[in-house]
Order: sequence, then structure tokens, then C-alpha cells
Amino acid sequence: MTITPPDIAPVAWRRADGYLLTTDRASVDVDLVGRFLAEEAYWSDGLPRDRLERALAGSLPMAVIAPDGAMAGFARLVTDYTVFAYLRDVFVLPAHRGRGLAVWLARVIRTHPELADIPTWMLATRDAHAVYEKAGFRPVPHPEFYMSVPKPGS
Repeated sequence: MTITPPDIAPVAWRRADGYLLTTDRASVDVDLVGRFLAEEAYWSDGLPRDRLERALAGSLPMAVIAPDGAMAGFARLVTDYTVFAYLRDVFVLPAHRGRGLAVWLARVIRTHPELADIPTWMLATRDAHAVYEKAGFRPVPHPEFYMSVPKPGS
């Protein structure tokens, strides 16, 4: 048996104010994502272009598109499409903040037809707990069950 990743068709949602969330990979401005992760994201030191492209290929990237057609935000979902989904690298560009886009993204992506039955969704945040609580996320019930491998030198 050959195991291949699912062929997931792009899905899009539009808000009344014209913002669009899409899982169409062609809508992701990879250069913009790379710059944001390298220069603005506290959780990332950035990735070389080849590693960023590999990360995007191995996950479900999504773009928030502003009414003028420019990319306004981004996130990617690391998932097996069955039992686990990890939302990461969520950001909204400064000019588009304060509109509830991160909450909308985190809520709406869970309605994707290929993802709606996933029982376990997670994310990590240092400072946006209130944002993600509005989208249905809660603290992990038993954090002592979880472990990680620290980055060398940290």
C-alpha cells in the first residue's frame, strides 16, 4: 500500500467586509511570509527559502486576502486530516489588525469540509490567548502530559 497525502481542493470563505480566507496555495505570498517570520514573528527566527517552501508543502497554508487583493494575513495547519491539527504561524499584517481576522481565521478553518471532524486542534501562543479563546481554543487540560524536544542551545 502506498500512502500519499490527501489531494485537498482549495476552499475559500468571504466576510461581509470583503476579506477572503483561502487555502489556495497560489494565494500565499511566500516572500511576504518569509519576511514576516524572519523580521516580526517572536516565535520564529525565519527560515531559508527552501525550508519555508518545504514547510508550506508539508502543511495546509492559508492566506487572508484584503478587499484590495493584497495578502493581509497567513496561517498554516500541520495536520494528518484525521485526528490532529496544529495551527501555527498565524499572523495578520499591522494595517489589517483590529478587525477580528485572526479569530475569524482560527474559527472558520475548523469548518473546512476535510477538517471539520478532527477531534484535536492545538496551537501555541505566548500572548494571544484571549484572541484564540474567542475562536474556541482553551488551555490544554493536562499540560503535564505534553513534552517537547528543546532547540539545541536553548
